[in-house]
Amino acid sequence: MMDLTRRAALGALALAASFGLAGPAAAQTTLKWAHVYEASEPYHKWALWAGEEFKKRTNGKYAIEVFPASSLGKESDINEGLSLGTVDIIYTGQLFAGRAYGPLAIGGAPYMFRDFAHWNAFRNSDLFKELGEGYKKRTGHDVVTLTYYGERHVTANKDINKPEDMKGLKIRVPDAPLYTMFPRAVGANPTPIAFAEVYLALSQGVADAQENPLPTIQAKKFYEVQKNIILTGHITDALLTIVSSGTAQRLSDEERTTLFAILKEAADKCTDDIVQAEKDLVAWFKDQGKNVVEVDRAPFREATVKLHSGPDATWDKATYDKLQGLAASN
Repeated sequence: MMDLTRRAALGALALAASFGLAGPAAAQTTLKWAHVYEASEPYHKWALWAGEEFKKRTNGKYAIEVFPASSLGKESDINEGLSLGTVDIIYTGQLFAGRAYGPLAIGGAPYMFRDFAHWNAFRNSDLFKELGEGYKKRTGHDVVTLTYYGERHVTANKDINKPEDMKGLKIRVPDAPLYTMFPRAVGANPTPIAFAEVYLALSQGVADAQENPLPTIQAKKFYEVQKNIILTGHITDALLTIVSSGTAQRLSDEERTTLFAILKEAADKCTDDIVQAEKDLVAWFKDQGKNVVEVDRAPFREATVKLHSGPDATWDKATYDKLQGLAASN
């Protein structure tokens, strides 16, 4: 009888441990955070910081393991992973999340924002919250915050000074439809290629050009195979931090509040880093012998803005008008 009782008790402890209920000796629960950016970039740095903070603030109950550089799949894969349960947290572009809920993509459309201050107003607006709620109703996942990714610029091996210079240019874009809006507006040929494959595609001539913010151009070393950096600033881009529905539901209210607060803090700190990097990198690229071209953006903008209300729009006029009506925020 004693042996039976002991075995029953051990079985109960094992079952409790499997559900993370076994007390101080229980195994730590590890959440997976996936993204497609390099380990050297601020996004990864602040994701690691967030993981350490969450571990600290939950007294070691949770850890977050961060998987950079497409190690858990390309961007479409990690978005799917939120529903499949293979990832808990992701950084993702607005246009990828917009595949599930179209209006959320509006912040990633070309020349949607007048400048950084306009973007910052959107980031802190009720409109952004509403868009996140719409995404959650559609998917169940939580859009927690927005991290500045930077102004996207074109790199190429040909001289570009005006929209006409881009006619027929084979330019790599991410594999999300709205990324093709700017190239098509200026007569270029948008070529979707997975992020991890861009350097090779440029070096082998599969693509003639690509577009990304300056910190990414540096981190991914695209400047090694492209001689011109054209400061088109055609997208004021940002990354959503999204937590899967299954993960959010498993956390207690207090743990969820703590995690979301940490993720927002990480987004603020990372945004500050990207802003500073953008300021520093123009001179750095010039020091590397690159031709950095400060074009007149007005003709590029004029060619593109007319498409905002065209067939590519995944938002309604009311949403568009609300965004354009936001007052700048520093």
